[in-house]
Amino acid sequence: MMNVFRWWRGILLAFFLLGLIRVFSPLPFAIEILIFSIYVIGCNFLLGRVGFISFGQPAYLAVGAYSTAFYLFYFGTNPYIGLLFGILGGLVVTVLVGPFFVRLRSDYFALVNLALAVIVFYLMEKVLAGITHGDNGLWFLTRMTSTPVLDISKPSEFFIFAFLVALAVWAFYKYLDDSVYGACCLATKINEDKLKFLGYDNFSIRLLAFVIANTTTALAGSLYAVYFGFVSPEMSSHSRCADPVVVTILGGVGTLYGPIVGSIVYTGMKDLISGVVGNWELLIGFLLVFIMLAGEKGIWGTLEPLLKKAFSRKGVLANLQDSGEKGR
Repeated sequence: MMNVFRWWRGILLAFFLLGLIRVFSPLPFAIEILIFSIYVIGCNFLLGRVGFISFGQPAYLAVGAYSTAFYLFYFGTNPYIGLLFGILGGLVVTVLVGPFFVRLRSDYFALVNLALAVIVFYLMEKVLAGITHGDNGLWFLTRMTSTPVLDISKPSEFFIFAFLVALAVWAFYKYLDDSVYGACCLATKINEDKLKFLGYDNFSIRLLAFVIANTTTALAGSLYAVYFGFVSPEMSSHSRCADPVVVTILGGVGTLYGPIVGSIVYTGMKDLISGVVGNWELLIGFLLVFIMLAGEKGIWGTLEPLLKKAFSRKGVLANLQDSGEKGR
């Protein structure tokens, strides 16, 4: 029982703090943090665990969003089924392109994903404009029907749903980090020759990581679509390609809670500081430069060892006090 609590305590504490953000901030701000952190965690897993830097995440985000939108605009009205279509669309696309993309490494992988984002953008804006309505986008907010238990067509109940989804996503990625497969992902990043010598297939490990990460990104796109009741090609624009990479570095590459911390800082600057300072992106740039010069660990990557040391010291002091009281 104690081991189960120890496994969950970090996740529960992180999401308790996210719940406090909901209490002390506007509902749209809290929802955006939840969805954006799900969007970023896929990029964080690729970069931190496998060594893939991907500027193509908006493509997979758009695939999930448009798969949901096509269902809700043309075929049905149930947002839960729309979410399933979004996840399935992301899964299909990543399985199709993954075997070709994961054979590439370093700059080539980054560039081919960037090219995919540009292709998806022009497909949605120009080539498939008859279906996607081009720049006007697809509007389906009024088409969504109420759902039992949690009516995710209502923002307040959608927050609860997104909160639970994010909690499940973090539990899943923590499980991956603690598993043999997670260790193999890290090994293929650090020393793929040794991993191959041990009998593991580097290609299969990378392909599965690619599919998992980008299907998670498609899930975030589906959540965006249901929450806004609208999608447009702008979400796959090449001007947004660096966002998940920036937030990954900002929060801490390869850390479990880095995407949450990075999303809070990035979204806070965009939504709150932008009202005071027009060029908020400049502040993000200076913050990134400072973080990289300070040690390349990101905000959470820098804070995590300090917090662990502080809590472990408190634990030692508590044990010493207990032993002292028993001695008396």
